[in-house]
Amino acid sequence: MHTGAVASHAAVRLDRVNPPSSGPTQLSSARIRCALLALALGGFGIGATEFVAMGLLPTIAADLLPGAYAASHEAANAQAGLLITAYALGVVVGAPTIAAAATRWPRKRLLLTLLAAFAVGTVLSAVLPTFELVLAARFLAALPHGAYFGIASLVAASLMGEGRRARGVAFVLSGLTISNVIGVPLITWVGQTSGWRLAYLLVAAIFAATFAAVWFVVPAQEGNPGASVRSELRVFTHAQVWWALLIGAVGFGGLFAVYTFVSPIVTQVTGLGLELVPVTLVVCGLGMTVGNIVGGWYADRGTRRSIFVFFGAMIVSLVGLGLTAGTIPGLFVFVFLVGASASALSPSIQVRLMDVAKDSQSIAAALNHSSLNIGNASGAFFGGLAVSAGLGYLAPVWVGLAMSVLGVALAVISFSLDRPAVRERPGREPRPTTRPVAAQG
Repeated sequence: MHTGAVASHAAVRLDRVNPPSSGPTQLSSARIRCALLALALGGFGIGATEFVAMGLLPTIAADLLPGAYAASHEAANAQAGLLITAYALGVVVGAPTIAAAATRWPRKRLLLTLLAAFAVGTVLSAVLPTFELVLAARFLAALPHGAYFGIASLVAASLMGEGRRARGVAFVLSGLTISNVIGVPLITWVGQTSGWRLAYLLVAAIFAATFAAVWFVVPAQEGNPGASVRSELRVFTHAQVWWALLIGAVGFGGLFAVYTFVSPIVTQVTGLGLELVPVTLVVCGLGMTVGNIVGGWYADRGTRRSIFVFFGAMIVSLVGLGLTAGTIPGLFVFVFLVGASASALSPSIQVRLMDVAKDSQSIAAALNHSSLNIGNASGAFFGGLAVSAGLGYLAPVWVGLAMSVLGVALAVISFSLDRPAVRERPGREPRPTTRPVAAQG
C-alpha cells in the first residue's frame, strides 16, 4: 500500500544519491502537469493490479479451482489467496533487485521498460489457463512495482524543482490512492459481472495507456552514473534497517490479512450480497486516502510517536471489526478505520527506514515497498491458513491483530536500540541532508 505521503518523504531523501545534472531545462507548467498525470496513471494501474484480486477472490477460485471450490468454498478461497501472496513476493524480490541493477539507466527508458513489463505480466495473468500458471504470472507482474514508484518519485521531484518536490511526488503517488477509491471497486464490479479475466485485461490497458503517456510527455532524464550495485547493497550492513523492515513487514500484515478476505467477510459474515463488495472497497479506499493525509502530516511531527499512535489505532480498529463485522454499521465503520490507520502508519515506517539507511537511499526506498509487500504476503498467507483450518472468515481479522501487536513490539525494540543517539540530539531524530534534483529535458 504505497501512498503519496510515503513517496514524498522518500523523494526528499532519495535525491541525495542522485545528484543534479548540469542544470534544469525550462518546461512549461502544462508539460509538467501532463508528465505528473502520466506518472500518476501508472500508480493508478499498479493499485488496480495489486488489489483487484482481493475483491474477486471467490470468482477466481471458482474458475481456476473448480474441484476445490465444489468441495469447500473456504479452502478454495484460501488457496486462491496465494495469488495475492505471489504478487507481494514479486514486489519483495523485484524492488531491491531492479533498483540496484538499473540505477545507472536513464530514468525515462527505465520507466517505459517497467511499464511494458507490467502490461505483459498482467495480460499473462488474464489469459493463462491454469491456477499454477496464473500464480507465476502474478509473481512476474509484480517485479517492476517497487522500482516504478522509486523512479517515478525521482522524476516527479526533479520536474517540480526545489521547494515543491514533495508536492509533485505526492501528486504522482495519489494515483494509487485514487485507484483504491475508484479503480479497484469499478474493475472489481466488471470482474464480477463479466469475468475476472476481463478485469485484468482492463488493468493491462491502463498500463498500455500509461506507456504511451510517458513516452510522449515525460522528459528524458539521466540515471545516476556514479552508483553501483555494491554501493547500494551497503544498506544491508545497517542493523536498524532490518528492524525498520521488520516493523513494516509484520505490522502492516494486519491490513492485508483483512483486505485479502474482504469479499467473503462481506458476503459470509455480514450477510450482504456480492454487489456490496465494491462498495466496501470504496469505503476502505476512502479510509486509506484520509489516513494518507493525516499520517503524512503527523509523521512530520515525530516518527516514533506517529508509529505508536497509528499502531494503536490499527489495533483498536481490528478489534472493533472482529466484534462487529456481523453488522452493516460495524463492517463499514471499522473497514474504513482499518484502512485509515494502516495508511496513516506507512509514512512513519518510510521515514524511519530512510532515517536509518544512511547513504543507501535509492535501494532503501525500494526496500520499503518490499517490506510492506512482505506484510501483504504474510497477512494473506496466515489469514488463509486460519480460514483453511476451518476457523471462519473472521479469523484473518484476529491474525491481523496479532501481527499488529507484534509490529508494536518490534518498534519498541528498534527504538530502544538507538536511544543513546537520540540523547545526543535532544528533541530531534537524525535525518539525512538532501540536495536538489534537477530536471533534464
